[in-house]
Amino acid sequence: MDLHLDLSGTRGHRDEIYRQIREAVLDGRLRDGDVLPPTRELAHRLAVSRTTVTAAYERLTAEGFLTGRVGAGTYVRAGAARPAEPAGLAEGVQPRPEWTDVPAPPKAFTTPPEFDFRAGVPDVRLFPFDTWRRLTTQALRSSRAELMTYGEPQGDPRLRAELARHLAVSRNVRVRPEHLVITVGAQQTIDLVARVLLRPGDLAAVEDPGYPPPRLLLGTLGVRVAPVPVDDEGIVVDAIPPGTRLVHVTPSHQYPLGVAMSPSRRRALLDWAEDNGAVVVEDDYDTEFRYSGRPLEPLHSLDSHGRVVYVGSFSKVLSPALRLGFLAAPPALAEAIVKAKYLADWHSPGIEQAVVAAFIAEGGFARHVRRMRGIYRARHDLLVDGLRAEFGDVLDPVPASAGLHLSASADRDLRGFARAASGAGVRLFSLGDFSVTARRHGLLFGYGAIAAERIGPGLARLRRVLDG
Repeated sequence: MDLHLDLSGTRGHRDEIYRQIREAVLDGRLRDGDVLPPTRELAHRLAVSRTTVTAAYERLTAEGFLTGRVGAGTYVRAGAARPAEPAGLAEGVQPRPEWTDVPAPPKAFTTPPEFDFRAGVPDVRLFPFDTWRRLTTQALRSSRAELMTYGEPQGDPRLRAELARHLAVSRNVRVRPEHLVITVGAQQTIDLVARVLLRPGDLAAVEDPGYPPPRLLLGTLGVRVAPVPVDDEGIVVDAIPPGTRLVHVTPSHQYPLGVAMSPSRRRALLDWAEDNGAVVVEDDYDTEFRYSGRPLEPLHSLDSHGRVVYVGSFSKVLSPALRLGFLAAPPALAEAIVKAKYLADWHSPGIEQAVVAAFIAEGGFARHVRRMRGIYRARHDLLVDGLRAEFGDVLDPVPASAGLHLSASADRDLRGFARAASGAGVRLFSLGDFSVTARRHGLLFGYGAIAAERIGPGLARLRRVLDG
């Protein structure tokens, strides 16, 4: 172990070595079994005699902090030591006030509940592990040194080319590879766009109810954020405040209500953006999974003035652990967004980009989407039927033709009920958790992470909680 000791300004070197090692053991920086440097090596690094270091080690050994093994070295014996909070740091530097309004990040999803109805979670048990392992091995065997060094901020050229072709075929989003930017998720795309377009004090609009992270993120940048109501046709364009510079929307499958923005409302939003010199961030987060009805044209496809930034992610289709997303930028914004990406984190992971590019190129991505679409559709139908059977007197499912979740409206606030259900092993969200001003009552049911055979028992458990 490379042990750091500071002897500057001290005279009793032996006692100082003893004191600093002892403190490191007591506060947990040195843990049981850690190997200390040999006395000769540490003495050379500290520019002291070996006798000085040996004496300090012997004292620590006599007090039970260290133990020596012949021919193996000197090891730490930490005993019951526990890490200590550094003294005096609570009064140090403080964050800007905007960060006090941001809730703590959610707990990791590594331990799923008994019945997992959380929205936005795909079934990672059905991830194409064998194919992924093969493609990853191929990428590592290719001896492409560029995969192991700094990459292009804009993203792997092959991935951008494959993604441009895929978007054109599957979503009618026609974009040149040079206008695509690969990110570490959809969340980063919003951050990048805001950084190149908005100044502190500028006004942005979000859907209400809506996905909280974009609203919270914009607020931390000093941007004023206006919640705009959503009805059965999507965001109410006439309610967007004057002076708004950016609007974040989920038009294909509104989060959380699940409605699709109507064609007339899409045209109205684009006309509004052009008239007001604003940008629309189109978050198309899970519409690969469409089960009925004709696909609606993305805002990006209808945009003739360069006002739409199209945003997508691989998290819902493949895995949340695959931190890769993308944006299709208007030509006038692409260069600035690439610069912002470079300043943010330089580039997204190189090996993962190479694997995704190969996965798309050989048709694996399209096959996986088709397979999962059928599985999720069956779960969607089971969930709708179950809600009508178990909760027909309480909940009214909101029709949705795509995605991994559906909402069900109610005539009373169910946030307390959702918390009680969590205690009974059923995890789901309340619609009230996504509202800012316009309170929507009801529940949000995800069906990506829960197996089909668990939906019925989960709803039955939920009903017992409600009746209990």
